[in-house]
Parts: sequence; structure tokens; C-alpha cells
Amino acid sequence: MSFGGINKPHINLVMVAVGKHKNSGHAFRWTTNNIDNPIIIAVHVKHKGTPHQGTNVFPPDEKDIANVFSPLRQMCNEKVVKLKEAIIIDTDISRGILDYAKRNHIQTIIVGAPTGYKKNSSFKVSKHEDYKQVKGQDDLATAIMKSAPDYSSVYVISKDKVVESRPAIVPLGTVVAQSHGIAPCKSENDKWSQLYRRGSTNSRSGRSSIHEFIKSFSSNNNNNNHNNESLESIDLSSRSQRTPPLSHNSSLNENGSSGSNKFGSLNVAKLERNSSLQSDSQLVGEMEAEMKELRLKLRQTMTMYKSACKEAISAQNKANEITQWKMEEERMVEEVIMSKEAALALAEKEKAKAKAAIKAADEAMRIAEKEAQRRMQVEKTAKKDIEERDQALNVLARKDIRYRQYTLDEIEKATQNFSLSMKIGEGGYGPVFKGQLDHTNVAIKILRPDANQGRKQFLQEVEVLCNIRHPNMVLLLGACQEYGCLVYEYMDNGSLEDRLLRKRNTPPIPWRKRFEIAYEIATALLFLHQTKPEAIVHRDLKPANILLDKNFVSKISDVGLARLVPPSVADSVTQYHMTEAAGTLCYIDPEYQNTGKLTTKSDIYSLGIMFLQIITAKPPMGLSHHVKRAIENENFFDMLDPDVTDWPVDEALAFAKISLRCAELSKKDRPDLALEVIPELNRLKDFGCDLQNYQHNQSHPSGPLTPPQSPL
Repeated sequence: MSFGGINKPHINLVMVAVGKHKNSGHAFRWTTNNIDNPIIIAVHVKHKGTPHQGTNVFPPDEKDIANVFSPLRQMCNEKVVKLKEAIIIDTDISRGILDYAKRNHIQTIIVGAPTGYKKNSSFKVSKHEDYKQVKGQDDLATAIMKSAPDYSSVYVISKDKVVESRPAIVPLGTVVAQSHGIAPCKSENDKWSQLYRRGSTNSRSGRSSIHEFIKSFSSNNNNNNHNNESLESIDLSSRSQRTPPLSHNSSLNENGSSGSNKFGSLNVAKLERNSSLQSDSQLVGEMEAEMKELRLKLRQTMTMYKSACKEAISAQNKANEITQWKMEEERMVEEVIMSKEAALALAEKEKAKAKAAIKAADEAMRIAEKEAQRRMQVEKTAKKDIEERDQALNVLARKDIRYRQYTLDEIEKATQNFSLSMKIGEGGYGPVFKGQLDHTNVAIKILRPDANQGRKQFLQEVEVLCNIRHPNMVLLLGACQEYGCLVYEYMDNGSLEDRLLRKRNTPPIPWRKRFEIAYEIATALLFLHQTKPEAIVHRDLKPANILLDKNFVSKISDVGLARLVPPSVADSVTQYHMTEAAGTLCYIDPEYQNTGKLTTKSDIYSLGIMFLQIITAKPPMGLSHHVKRAIENENFFDMLDPDVTDWPVDEALAFAKISLRCAELSKKDRPDLALEVIPELNRLKDFGCDLQNYQHNQSHPSGPLTPPQSPL
């Protein structure tokens, strides 16, 4: 099948095999950029069943244009190239392309290389869709390189570059002439005529002449690397038999005439001039057989020559590798010798250092033994001093007039002999009972006999609470020294922890009151830190140790673990070393827990965790991390206590941010309580009060109303 006379032999026809894979586009783009031809034939092979008999070439349908030819048309518009499109239906893609090339005398064939294509390779390719259909065969590019007509040049393109090419072996005119029985050229015909004449005179001398001619012809064509192909072009009779006839759809000239009469007359004239050669058909047959044998031997010789070249190159490479290996081995030997000498010198130095280190270690051992003896003596002295101080405190506690002294009988009567119905709580110190003393409701904390450090905590709490008074610190009313009982004012709403968790189904604490409670706790803690002459560090701040009275006024309790820190070490720079950390897990300052170094900033960490619980009502474990992630992911509202439905999100976010700063792992990153934390909490508290007053005035208007402004 032809398209607009594109199969005329005198035109250099260019064909590009195209498909749906991307290298087809690269091949077509390379053709428009590098092949100087105004017409390009784009051929696409469809792999379908048994091909039609006769012609199997069709124009593209709409689907083919959309999937295959549309991108090519855009390239043609850019390069001003005329595109001819053809669809071939065949069961074998390479066979369809080669048949089309032979029928239309295509002189230039361009194909896209599949992914993984290597030069001179014959492996199977199955990645691209077009090649998956040729299962069990060589890849398309290799098949066309092997089987393309001798007059066709083949280019394999990958990523706009030629990865392999095969030039034409013979001119197209020679093949066309052979297909019509015409000798290829005058000069070659004259040479063969002379050989035939010599062969007819003397067959032996004719054979030697053939050998000489083949040698000369081979040497003349050796520089072009086409020895085998040149010999094949000489064999006119075999070439004319192997060259397929032109397709019945093809034309040889622009007027559409086949030109058979012209070539026929030329052939008759030629045969008349060589009638003497044709008379000896037996000699010609022998000469042709000998030529075929010589051509086969030449091919074998060239194959052996190529193999020998490859072996020589391989041997040279191996020799280079051996030389390199020897040089590397010599270098390594030199390095080993040098490293051995350096190691010996280093060993001598290390030996001298080891002797000095042993001597220093012996000296250190002697110093350590002396230090251990000194410490034992100091510990004995300190233990004795502590015992004497405890005895003195016990004496003072019995005679202390700063608090009411209760007897055991009074305590038993107030608690109905420690009835379980009067029990209101349980702590590390011991159980807590509700009672009545002097017609006043009180909370009585009983020292558990097996409580660790219980006696010491008892005396510490008495000492701290007797020396300080603050509206947000729990009030110590009295104590029973003999039984280890502490009597406090009774707090009707229990602990902050119970109210956040809504135990006994109590109503949730409003957000305004939560901001107010946080402010009260912070001011009370600042009061402890500023106590003179020594600052007090609570060490066990948590919601369970914050008590609420009937008006939800918060008070700090349980100061049994408190420590008096000298003013010189109360800040975050200088630190007071403790032998062991005390407090509750999740609320203990990580630096204090790891190092035992105590400062007032240790309470700030516990305060930050407790503040996060006030607005979230969630457990303390990992709470700061979860809140920080929620702020980063912009879903902070989901972290707020869902029992409160009217949270002011912006104000709650500000509260959470100051709480997270308090809960920083490093002391130096935590804010100052007096200068940063309390002012922020005071603004939030005032915002809640102003909003409550505004809402109250709206329900009971008595004048112009002004809504409160956010402190943020």
C-alpha cells in the first residue's frame, strides 16, 4: 500500500516505527532534527490475530491518532515536516515493519530502543507494551538490525541519542536493477566479464583470478568495515534471487510506469555482449560455488579475527589488572612496614603511659581510701546530729504553743474510734478522717506506723505550717504528738483531683473558676518560695494536694516533703543537692530526679503539669507532649475538658502555652513565677470575672453594657 507516491525509488524514504512507549517519541524527534527529508512515514503495527491476505496496511483510525500519532503531528508542526501515517496489522511486529520496508524500498529505518536495550544484545524485552506482544523473540530493535534490507540504514534511538546504527550495505539502485535482471554497474561488470573470459580459457587460472580479485576487493573495502557485505553485493545471481520483488502497490517513477520494457531491452543487449560467458554454464556454476565457499571462509576468518581482537584486548586488560595489583600489593607492603614501625613506636609510648597511669591509680586509691574514711566519719557525725535534732524537735513539739495540743482520747472521740464511715481519704502519709473538735469540722491525718520517714514528715509539716500563714495554704489547727495526728481545717469540696474527675458525680468546675484556682495556687507557691530567711520548696505539687473549700477557694496542703532552701541556692542558677528525689511520678522535675539538685524551678515543672490537667482533666502521663502536638496540628480544642462546653478557645490556648513553658524539661527554659506566670494568670482570671459580670448585667440591665476585652 502506498501513500501519495512515497514509494518512488529515487526518493530517500524515511520510516519511523512508532508505538505507545516514550522512546518512539524520542525516535521521531531525533528524525525531525537529524534526517534532512521533507516526508517522514510513521508506521505503527497492531498485534492482532492472523493478518489479512495481500495488503495489511491501513490509514489510522481515531483511536490510533489519539494514542500514537497526535504527539507526532505536533512535532511536525514545529519542524515543518510532512507526516505520512500507516497502520499495519500483523501477528509479528518486526515482520510487519520489515515487510513494509521491503515493499516500499525504505532506505532509512528509525526505531526507538526499549528500556534496558544494549548494543548487539539479543535478550528479551517485555517492559513496554509493544514488545510484550513479541514474546519469545528478540527485541524489536535487534530484530530489525539483523533482518533489515541491505539497502536500508537502521538507527536505534534512546532519549534523543543514537545507541546503535547499521549503514546500508548496497545502494538501492543496485537492488532495483537486480530485481529486473540488470548488472549493478559498468565497471564491476567489466571486471567480471574479464574473469569469466579468463575462466572459460583456463578454469584453473580463472579460479586464481577470482581469488586475486576477491583479495583486492576485500582489501579495498576493509577500511569501511563491510567486507562480508561487499562480497555479497558482487554475487549478482544470488542477490537477484534473494531480493524480494517490488510490491504490486509500489511504483518506480512519478508517471506510474514500471519501466520493465526499458530494463528488459538493456538486459537483452547485455546478454548478447556476454553470450560467450553464458555458453560455459558449468564453469560459471563452479565459479559461483567457489565464490560462496570463499565468502563463507572470509566470514569465518573475520569472525576469528574479531574473536582474536577481543581475546587480545581481554589479555591486555588482564595484564593491566595484574600490573595494577602488583603495584597495589607493593604499596600495601610498604604501608604495612611503615605501620608496623609506627605501631612499635606507639607501643613504647603507651607502655610509658601505662606505667604512669598505674602509678597515678595507686595514688588515687590511697586518696580514695582516705576520703572514704573521712566520709564515714562525717556520716557518723551527721547521723548523730540528726538524732539529736529530732530529739530536740520532739521535745519542742511537745511543748510547742504555736498550735493546739490534742490528746489521743479527743482524736478517737472526734473520729468515732477511727470509723471507716468517717474516712475521707488516703495518702502516702496515712489515712485522713473527718471529725469534729471544739464544735468545728476538721480533717484529721493519722500517721501510719509503717510509713517511711513518717515521723520526719510529721515534724516537717508541723514546722512549716506553724511558721507560715496564707489564705491559699491549708490551716493547721492542732496536732497529737503521741499518736502522730495532724488536725486541719475541713475543706468541703475535697481535692482538686476529685473535682476534675467528677467523683461522686459532682458537677464540672466552670472554666472561669479553673483560671481563678490556677492563679490562687501560683500566688501561694510564690509565697512559699519567698519565705524568709529560707525559701520553701514544696516538692509534691499535684491536684490531689490542692484542697477546695465550700466556695471553691483553693489551698495547698501536704507540705511534709517540703524543703528549706538557703536564699543563695533558691534561684535556677545555683542548686541545692539532695541525696534522693522525692515526690510523685509524672510531677517530679526531670532534672531534679536525675541529679538530685533542687531549686524553686523544680516546683514550676510540677505546676505546669497540674495546670494542663486543670484545662484538660486528663492523666499527667505524657500530657505536655499531647497538648503540644494538638497545638501544632491545630486541633487544640479537642484536648479541652469536654464537660465544659463554653471554653473561650483563645484564652484557653494562652493558658496552655504558659503551662507548657512551665513544663519545659530544662530549668533554664522555664518562666519566672513572679514576673511571667502570675501576671498572665491574673489577666485570664480578670477576663473571666469581667465576662461573668457582663453576662450578669445583660440579664439585669441597669446601664450601658460594655463587653469584656480579651487579655490576649
